[in-house]
Amino acid sequence: MANLPAPIKDIQFIADEVLDLTGHYQKLGVHEELDAETFVTVLDEASKFLHEYVGPLNNPADAQGCRIEGNIVTTPDGFKELYKNYCESGWSSLDGDPEYGGQGLSYWLQLILGELNTYYCPGWSNYPGLTHGARELLDHFASEELQAKVLPKLTTGEWSGTMCLTEPQCGTDLGMVATAAKPAGDGSYRVSGTKIFITSGEHDLTENIIHLVLARLPDAPEGTKGISLFLVPKFLINDDLSVGERNGVAAASIEHKMGLNSSATCVMNFDDAKGYLIGEPNQGLRIMFTMMNGARLNTGIQGLAATQASFQNALAYAKERLQMRAPEGPKYPNKPADPIIVHPDVRRMLLTQKAFAEGNRAMAYFAGQQLEVIKHSKDAEEVKRAEQILAFLIPIIKGFITETALEATTHGIQIYGGHGYIKEHGQEQWYRDARIFTLYEGTTGIQALDLTGRKLLQIQKGQIGHMADIIQDFINQHDTPYNKQLQKALDDWQDITAFITRSATKDPNEVGSASVDYLMLSGYVVLAYFWARLHNSAEHSKGQLGAEFYAGKQKTAAFYFAKILPRIESHQASIRSGADSLMDIQASEF
Repeated sequence: MANLPAPIKDIQFIADEVLDLTGHYQKLGVHEELDAETFVTVLDEASKFLHEYVGPLNNPADAQGCRIEGNIVTTPDGFKELYKNYCESGWSSLDGDPEYGGQGLSYWLQLILGELNTYYCPGWSNYPGLTHGARELLDHFASEELQAKVLPKLTTGEWSGTMCLTEPQCGTDLGMVATAAKPAGDGSYRVSGTKIFITSGEHDLTENIIHLVLARLPDAPEGTKGISLFLVPKFLINDDLSVGERNGVAAASIEHKMGLNSSATCVMNFDDAKGYLIGEPNQGLRIMFTMMNGARLNTGIQGLAATQASFQNALAYAKERLQMRAPEGPKYPNKPADPIIVHPDVRRMLLTQKAFAEGNRAMAYFAGQQLEVIKHSKDAEEVKRAEQILAFLIPIIKGFITETALEATTHGIQIYGGHGYIKEHGQEQWYRDARIFTLYEGTTGIQALDLTGRKLLQIQKGQIGHMADIIQDFINQHDTPYNKQLQKALDDWQDITAFITRSATKDPNEVGSASVDYLMLSGYVVLAYFWARLHNSAEHSKGQLGAEFYAGKQKTAAFYFAKILPRIESHQASIRSGADSLMDIQASEF
């Protein structure tokens, strides 16, 4: 697979012309120095760095994977040098607090850096990505003493971070967590237990690893109400903040996975390891899930990055690969055959990839803006509105964008034909890597239940809420060729929401039966809204990115409304069919 540069123009278009980053920051009163030109300059430099140093490692790192000897985990060749260069170049500290050595730039820039990291090498992206998540949590909830101990080196990347939730007997059901924490009498705790599927749990990139661990205190209530959160360092931290002796935590093994082979996924054993309580006792799950919006948004962004990479490589191949002639006659009569991009079905697959990559990017960036509103706005009502929008959007972003990434990367393989199945071309790697994005941070089914059962029915009382208002306001204020279709899609969404709300009162199985269909339907409607916005911005652009660029956006919008949005009809039919066909069959009859 070619190491193709990231689509900075597409990122620039959405950030500047569609979502008005300058006006966004001026309204919040933060990062006002970060105009559109500076924003793009930073991202362009990031892309150049990653294209030079990360992209060439993607395929060989996937082939080599990580290795473990004893409890020592070694990352693929080149990663150690890359990580050092990445941190020294300042990318690890982009949005970090200047008090701890960060550059104080915007969260939105950091989100896009995560997208670029995944675009160039998904396995690599998890090392800086998990550290950023751990840093964010500690910045919100750790004591000042703990913050002073760990945030400086987490910010600069000298140390890395993990989140240790899952255990052999519990994944989604964290109420079954059995890892124990006992007070040591000196303000610290002794943590013992086993955690699995721990991303970056052990590696050779940093001198210390800070684990955030869910565990139970001796007198904790049963279930999710009795879980606390602890900071457990790989090496103890001396008073002068240097690394001390080894703590009682080690990797027992690494997982041999379908994809993300260059990301170390570990089984971690905690054996009387010294740890420190974060926040209040028995509030660990609440603290961890406070940060879950960011984690799930980042996973959705990983999905769109995989979609984008698969698309760009498939597009390049389709323009070069010669096979047969165009249906209406030769397009290139001087060649033995036409490039496969002339064939309608190849165009269908390419446009599907393009529609998902570019539309989902707008959706994800919009969610990132809501996070910045929550972080920075002084208006309590504005913050509350952003929180409600984000809560509703996050399961859609996590579930829909990662599911469409699987479809898009499947198309990438198909466009290559048999060559797509061969490792040297790289397309099969994007599918393998993208598969985990639908699973970690909560499977698609869990996102669907969160959206339908929790967000829609419990919290919003059967109402779509602010997203419906946002879409309706756009239709009322802008005259686009797609207003009629978008209005019908919104009305259908409202109607099927009311149907689920009514059905749920009669049979609790109706929610689970409808949930994934409802999530995907919601995703297609929200994506239609963003494609209408993309079309509107392209139609009224100042032309700074070139006429062909804007024409491509408008024609992709036409494709989306003609060929993809109609999928909501089948999801509606499936929801209306009810739960009986799922629940009538007995387990012994399968």
